Amino acid sequence: MTTATPTLLAGTDLDLAQLPKVSLHDHLDGGLRPQTIIELADEIGLALPSTDATELADWFLAQCTAGSLVEYLKTFDMTTAVMQTREGLERVARECVLDLAADGVVWGEIRWAPEQHLTAGLSLDETVEAVQAGLDAGVEQARGAGHSIQVGQLVTAMRHADRGREIAELALRHRDAGVVGFDIAGAEAGFLPSRMRDAFDLLAAEWMPVTVHAGEADGLESIRSALLDGRALRLGHGVRLAEDIELRTEGDTTFATLGRMAEWVKDRQIALETSPSSNLQTGAIAAWGTELVDHPLDLLYQLGFRVTVNTDNRLMSATTLSRELQLVSEAFAYDLDDLLALQLNAAQAAFLPVDDREALMETIIAGFEAAA
Repeated sequence: MTTATPTLLAGTDLDLAQLPKVSLHDHLDGGLRPQTIIELADEIGLALPSTDATELADWFLAQCTAGSLVEYLKTFDMTTAVMQTREGLERVARECVLDLAADGVVWGEIRWAPEQHLTAGLSLDETVEAVQAGLDAGVEQARGAGHSIQVGQLVTAMRHADRGREIAELALRHRDAGVVGFDIAGAEAGFLPSRMRDAFDLLAAEWMPVTVHAGEADGLESIRSALLDGRALRLGHGVRLAEDIELRTEGDTTFATLGRMAEWVKDRQIALETSPSSNLQTGAIAAWGTELVDHPLDLLYQLGFRVTVNTDNRLMSATTLSRELQLVSEAFAYDLDDLLALQLNAAQAAFLPVDDREALMETIIAGFEAAA
């Protein structure tokens, strides 16, 4: 979906949608177009709060601004309900790519949980194949419209279920057919990554990259398990890693002392997939405040962590990647160099071969230089 107002770099007339960008944390079932939901819901007889696209978009935003991840996640019951058929999955995936491309995304990793799309009789493998068909069609259609974009699937297991190894095996079966990595998602508190240790052991043995939702609705114990049990190369959100950083002020100077875990993440440049608007909506940064300026994103960025900016769920946050960058540029007075650094962080953390990551970085640098 698109935003109604231009996404400008703070203090300039530069349209951020024109810049090449990398999207690492974007949920397929969190980015549907409202009109698509209406049309697919009509086909299956699903009742909606509204059949007007604008009103439905407003409903999703309102439902997801309750300050609770649990309440936020309930809205996905509606989006996943219209993504149970091959046709529905293909359409949503195709439109996802087109929306990302229109926003200037040149590499996008799209995560979703196949186990949530089986009620109409599709097998796990058939859901992955349907999504890949939609992604491929979207890439081709975007190319025809003059946009250059590549995408990969992040196959996700739901952390409250007991299908971790089964979903890991699914990801491995499709790793040469569009799947670039593995993730676990869902209610975080009470469901440590260690519950799926056998899945992570298998993925590590097969050299499959892993990102883990951690440090969003739960704290350092969840992050610790993501790193040790999940061998995570990236942390989904990861903002509560800031709980392992002690700040003290002496005169006009603020000093930061990193705990062992924070030091480990920084030294190994394990990427943090922050999602500013979503983190506000779900209360992930409640320990620091209720405004974007309170987000520990800037603290982590200034300390040299590999911080990235993402959308999480474009529908639920009524956002785009360009809008998220606009928001952080306003909150933290970031200039074009800062936004370039954030995009290079994302490119370096992409689940791509090193040569492809280097080429991606060159594309980003060239695009930013042209804009400057």
